[in-house]
Amino acid sequence: MDSKGFNFSVVALLACLILSFSSSIHAYRPPYWPTIRVGYYRYSCPNAEYIIQNIVNKAVSRNPGIAAGLIRLHFHDCFVRGCDASVLLDGPNSEKEGIPNKNSLRGFEVIDAAKAALEAACPGTVSCADILAFAARDSSYKVGKIYYDVQAGRRDGRVSIDSETLDNLPSPFVDVQELINSFARKGMSVDEMVTLSGAHSIGIAHCAVFANRLYPQNNQQDLPIDPEYADFLKSICPPEALTNGTGAANPSNFDVFTPKKLDNKYYLGLKSQKGLLVSDQTLMSHPTTAKLVNYNARYGSIWARKFAAAMVHMGTLDVLTGRNGEIRRNCHFVN
Repeated sequence: MDSKGFNFSVVALLACLILSFSSSIHAYRPPYWPTIRVGYYRYSCPNAEYIIQNIVNKAVSRNPGIAAGLIRLHFHDCFVRGCDASVLLDGPNSEKEGIPNKNSLRGFEVIDAAKAALEAACPGTVSCADILAFAARDSSYKVGKIYYDVQAGRRDGRVSIDSETLDNLPSPFVDVQELINSFARKGMSVDEMVTLSGAHSIGIAHCAVFANRLYPQNNQQDLPIDPEYADFLKSICPPEALTNGTGAANPSNFDVFTPKKLDNKYYLGLKSQKGLLVSDQTLMSHPTTAKLVNYNARYGSIWARKFAAAMVHMGTLDVLTGRNGEIRRNCHFVN
């Protein structure tokens, strides 16, 4: 082969290699790994966080108890199927109808108002799951000055099953080990469990839920209780609540010190044997959790930072992103 023929062959081979390499580049598609992030709506709906915050602030100003309801809504959403707003879906067999949720969840009207305002400003853009996360943060700040940046970009789920609430939400009647196990199944630590229990610094529970704290049944954990506190609770929650339902709907604040402020006084109540629920006072029955209770009771500012971090972590549980799920037009129904 002469030099011209050789050169032509080399050039042809290089051209084939380049063409093949170029085709490979165009054929390759990097894996799609969408993530939630802070500032997700910066361009698609710049006022989203302000709109939600404004509506939450007005609602909590009218009724401070709504703050507890909105934080609880976010928790009950994230622990069942992840943070996908499945707790908001209506239906005869939806999570709303599950035993832990039925007739006890509050704050739906606030989420609805926020969604309506967002649909007017940025149609089909902000998910109901993200509204729940923002509303919980804004409630924490309104009643406790606890602020944290919220990652967004969650999408809404299409499935909501009542029976899954019992399987995933910790019961108010369980002991500390079951609480530890419940959070561990979600990838959350013992410290995060004790820290998030501090949300019971605000809000109420009804006699039907705390009666077992006063009148233990069927070998339930008999935890110590301050005598005066027990007498007070018995005055609004008689033994008949367990038999014929008398007084079952009567409420009591979780926190005996600052019931309208999200702070670390809840832990002082536990140290004083004034935990309202079995699942509250049981935190003092285990050396590890008791140590954390004592620490949180002593260092309020550190607890507040831990609370913020734990809420951020909880908000990442099993989220739907990218092409998964949808952006509901109405939070009560799938599109």
